[in-house]
Amino acid sequence: MGVNERSKIKMSDEEIDAFLHERNSVALASHNHDDTIHVVAMWYGFLEGMIAFETKAKSQKVQNLRRDPRITCMVETGDKYEELKGVELVGTAEIVEDADRLWQIGVSVFERYQGAYTEEMKPFVEIMLHKRVGIAVHVERVVSWDHAKLNMGGA
Repeated sequence: MGVNERSKIKMSDEEIDAFLHERNSVALASHNHDDTIHVVAMWYGFLEGMIAFETKAKSQKVQNLRRDPRITCMVETGDKYEELKGVELVGTAEIVEDADRLWQIGVSVFERYQGAYTEEMKPFVEIMLHKRVGIAVHVERVVSWDHAKLNMGGA
């Protein structure tokens, strides 16, 4: 795909924001100790405008990101070429251990995938965050694509 084609499918900042706020999962990539890539699918929420995750404190991704904070995340949807839509976020990870900020991530993830948070849900979020840390993504580069913009079969 040439430069002109690439510019046709790029999403605006508003389109990227709307897409990231849809209920999708994300592929999170970090570097293992031997510099191979570790990729996992994650549910995500938001913290202070950043994509953020909650995960086990001793997980491989956390070990990797403590050693090397480089992170790449990709959200993608679509089953056919002309439906492919996605966003790649490249940046650095911040490990979030502050209880208040971790709670914000937990509630955000809960609401995106389980439903509205109420005080009755507090025990479930507390269990969800037990022995967990957060990961917030400080984005340095964004790549986006929306193949529907190519208008491949329509008028």
